[in-house]
Amino acid sequence: MAPIRRYFITGLLIWVPLGITIWVLEALIVAMDQTLLLLPERWQPEAWLGFYLPGLGVLLTALVIFLTGLLAANLIGQRLLRFWEGLLHRIPVVKSIYGSVKQVSDTLLSGSGHAFRKVLLVRYPHPEAWSLAFQTNVPADVAGSLGEDHVAVFIPTAPSPVNGFYFYVKRAETIELDISVDMALKYIVSMGVVAPPAQAVAANYPGD
Repeated sequence: MAPIRRYFITGLLIWVPLGITIWVLEALIVAMDQTLLLLPERWQPEAWLGFYLPGLGVLLTALVIFLTGLLAANLIGQRLLRFWEGLLHRIPVVKSIYGSVKQVSDTLLSGSGHAFRKVLLVRYPHPEAWSLAFQTNVPADVAGSLGEDHVAVFIPTAPSPVNGFYFYVKRAETIELDISVDMALKYIVSMGVVAPPAQAVAANYPGD
């Protein structure tokens, strides 16, 4: 029975990741295809193709994003963007949501951002345990209120790294790891099954 069980598990290891990948891609394609509904009915692909062709919404979404970036890169587009943002900032509830989301997206997506540039080990949830964390920025007003050198860290939860905890910890009580953010995310999502490479070393161990 041992070979049968081994072959079955091997088959699962092949089909489970593939099935989940296909399921996620299908969900994304279906969601992006909903953007086609924004087009006039006579312009929608089903009207002139006669059948539904999945994936056209992905192309439309990518085209809209590209054209938006192209427009925002010139002087006229920047003026329109400032006008649009100024309009949103005048709406009481919208300005809070939009402003917060824009700050986060600018930090994470722009090349000049400093968020998630380092992978750290911090003591959490108790002094005898270590957790993976990502270093972010410390606001100037917070930094001025702390007596010692602190860093702001985001501690993601496994297996969903989009949720987590935000703390300020002493820099001397952290360990900087020589691994990429992508590798650390794989480690968290896999709950330790996909481990960082063996050459990951501590850059500043507190006891050194």
